[in-house]
Amino acid sequence: MFEFLKKIIKKDSPAKKSVAKKEAIKKPQKKVTSTPKAKIVPKKSSAPKKKKLLQTEQPKKSSPRTAQKKTVEIKKQPAPLKEEKKSGFFAFADKLKKSLTKTREKLSSELTSLFTGKKIDESLFEELETILLTSDVGISATTYLLDSIRASVKKKNIEDADLIKGLLKEKLIELLTLIEAPLVLKISSPYVIMVVGVNGAGKTTTIGKLTKIFLDEKKSVLIAAGDTFRAAATEQLEIWGVRNNVHVVSQTSGDPSAVIFDAINSAKAKNIDIVIADTAGRLPTQKHLIDEITKIKRVINKCHAEAPHEILLVLDANTGQNAISQLKIFNEALGITGLALTKLDGTAKGGVIAAIAKEQPIPLRYIGVGESIDDLKVFNAQEYVDALF
Repeated sequence: MFEFLKKIIKKDSPAKKSVAKKEAIKKPQKKVTSTPKAKIVPKKSSAPKKKKLLQTEQPKKSSPRTAQKKTVEIKKQPAPLKEEKKSGFFAFADKLKKSLTKTREKLSSELTSLFTGKKIDESLFEELETILLTSDVGISATTYLLDSIRASVKKKNIEDADLIKGLLKEKLIELLTLIEAPLVLKISSPYVIMVVGVNGAGKTTTIGKLTKIFLDEKKSVLIAAGDTFRAAATEQLEIWGVRNNVHVVSQTSGDPSAVIFDAINSAKAKNIDIVIADTAGRLPTQKHLIDEITKIKRVINKCHAEAPHEILLVLDANTGQNAISQLKIFNEALGITGLALTKLDGTAKGGVIAAIAKEQPIPLRYIGVGESIDDLKVFNAQEYVDALF
């Protein structure tokens, strides 16, 4: 009996051990399976995916660059149009009109109030005469313009006073065309330009600007500092020489004729196209100074046949009718071949050109309309009158 029970107990014990072993095996399997799930489930594993997404989205930010390029292209398109408006003839016309503001306000505004709603009678012509004289048109030119307008009014049976302003503009262009003659350089080695004028007229500045004009025409230039009486004149010319990259022949002291003589010989040796000779400023009332400048002309002629080829008188527009007296005296002494009228941007006496055209019809080569190096322009009658009205 006991033996039978022992057998039963022996059979049961290994089975329990096997069950315990199975449970022990199962428990670590559960732990093993639970640990990988814990590694896969955490949200930390999803973080790198977001970073990757962010990294992939960064290239998309390059789209604003393309947008910027487009905006830059849009901004650049209108720029050439502005440059075209500011260049060429229109740029000079605007500059000339602006420089003649004072003269235009004096002349045009008074003419507008004179002709508006008025009858054509003798009192109207008398008022017109006063306006022209106060604008420094001069007696001779004023008389000529009034006579011409009267003849046109009678011939065309004009009754509207507003039309007289157009007639005045037309007759003024006809008068100024007589002195419209740009400087033409003759074939000569070198071509000598002698610059004269009173003190303060702007000779030195005109020489510097004139040099720039010739350089733009692909001509070589040499400057002779013949104003040995004023040290500042030589210094100013040297500054202009540096700005234009042109050599300036000068002496600290000495005879101005000798300085110009040396400059012309130097230009011959170096095959320079143009020599611009400055001279000392002198009042036309000082006869002994006028005699000295005629000596310079003779020395130039001995040094170079047919020279000086151009004797350019520089006149200050601010002097008004005094410019006419200066022109007469310098012309009698030297035989002036051309004029340069400066400082038109600072005067209300721009009508003096009409007086010159009528009383001393010498070619007006250049007009100064500002302080910039490019503000010396070739005179054109049509452009000038258009800027006045």
